[in-house]
Amino acid sequence: MSLSTYVYLFAAILPAIVLLLMIYRQDKLERESTSLLLKLVFGGVLSALVALVLESIFGGILQNMYFSSVVTATIANAIMIGLSEEFAKMLFLKKYSWNSPEFNYMFDGIVYAVAVSLGFAAFENIFYVFQYGLSVAVSRALLAVPAHTAFAIYMGSFYGKAKYCDVYGQKKACRMNLLWGFLFAAGLHAFYDACALLGSDTAMLIFAAFVIIMYIIVIRKVRKESREDQAF
Repeated sequence: MSLSTYVYLFAAILPAIVLLLMIYRQDKLERESTSLLLKLVFGGVLSALVALVLESIFGGILQNMYFSSVVTATIANAIMIGLSEEFAKMLFLKKYSWNSPEFNYMFDGIVYAVAVSLGFAAFENIFYVFQYGLSVAVSRALLAVPAHTAFAIYMGSFYGKAKYCDVYGQKKACRMNLLWGFLFAAGLHAFYDACALLGSDTAMLIFAAFVIIMYIIVIRKVRKESREDQAF
């Protein structure tokens, strides 16, 4: 490969690596193995491919539906993206970590969800950087990759609680936490995409406020859940 190819790859995956390491360092009671994290990151790459298939299917359905305005069509498209991508992430998150003997602390759920999400984001970044050049690397490093991390932190928080409930035989609570984790992540993702896709002045002001508030909340959430971490 040429030097420029290596530069593009480095620019695409560096933000994901940095954010994963930041979350990993918050797992203070028992660190996860590198092999498991790599498996989850790979699961994130696979989830990006599955999401592409789902978005193609549902995108075709949306094209055949009537919408009263461009705004409603854009919002519907954003909801479809949020549901498809977060469903694909949760699918591989559960596949590669649910039955792992390493999944024995509440905070593990956040670490695992972030690993999958950043595998997804890194793969997506590679596509965008090679498609549009290094100019998109900075904006995606500041917005898209941290946003995927934020969605994953909510999903992972509920995912850890779901595992706790499963261990203690609370099957209904387990299912509800898995559902809420998916819905929170998909809802935040859909709102983020809707504001970005609409692109109006009002939408962009809402987008900026939403991103700032979301980042502040998830940073506090990670610190709190790290302090209060407990074994199953």
